[in-house]
Amino acid sequence: MINDEQGLLILRRIRVENANAVAGLTWGFPAVSAFLGFTHALSRKLPPELGLKLTGCGIVCHEHEAQAYQPKSWSDYVFSLSRNPLTKTGETASFIEEGRMRMTVSLLIPFTGNLDSLYADEKEALPETFKNLVLSQRLAGGTILDLKKPERKMFPENWEERQKFNREQLRQLLPGFALVQRADLLAEHLSELRKETPEPEPMDAWLDFAALKHKAEQPEEGKEKAEWRYVPKPGGGWLVPLTVGYRGISELHEPGRVARVRDAQTPFRFAEAVYSVGEWLSPHRAEKLDDLIWRYETEPESGWYLCQNGYKEVSND
Repeated sequence: MINDEQGLLILRRIRVENANAVAGLTWGFPAVSAFLGFTHALSRKLPPELGLKLTGCGIVCHEHEAQAYQPKSWSDYVFSLSRNPLTKTGETASFIEEGRMRMTVSLLIPFTGNLDSLYADEKEALPETFKNLVLSQRLAGGTILDLKKPERKMFPENWEERQKFNREQLRQLLPGFALVQRADLLAEHLSELRKETPEPEPMDAWLDFAALKHKAEQPEEGKEKAEWRYVPKPGGGWLVPLTVGYRGISELHEPGRVARVRDAQTPFRFAEAVYSVGEWLSPHRAEKLDDLIWRYETEPESGWYLCQNGYKEVSND
């Protein structure tokens, strides 16, 4: 937790239509950077005189449905795409495939600064103008249809009250699952692979979490066919491949030096996506709210632009 954070903005039950379901090599849920980008865009719409800073974003998913289907019972899923007009020759025009989904999420946004001027007589709920501001935004490229009235919760200063506050807020997020980072499991699995293989690639370790694998077992005596069994992913829990930011693959160019960039006033660098492993976790299993918060961690000198989460699994021992 950042020391000067004073409270938490809670945006409950945001219903989003046509959100982007593709993130690099993964699909099924938007990238973490989409939610931190939403938080950043929201902070830029707030009055500057407030001195308000939104420092991160926790992601809790209540419902999700990818707009995809199986053409046949044994085939892969394909996205439901719009039908584009034909060309002058009567042929189908080329297009970039887009994966879309609908979802209902709650966002936990810690803040620093003064929110009192946004209030009238209300103590917890933010005014209707703030809700309208959220509704005017895009989330992961999707349209926000509705959300419950945004709330402001101030952090208690007393340690015991803070523990009680954490437990109450975490349970109010149920039913749902929070997205946390599990890079520790990826590192452990890579270490195990290195004991079996001289020089395994990190991608091999990551694919063990991303791919669905089946293994043929030796047939029993008297049987001719082998039996195929599902190979569970390393570690326990609902583990998923995850896009967690970008890694620069070129030097940092001065503003305006590279042609046809989106913003000619900002330094430019070519980059590629960075992948890790995440876990969908029931919020009540976290020790504190800060375990669910994602924050930017950037190192322009070394070229890392990451979304990091500080969750650490608590041992049952």
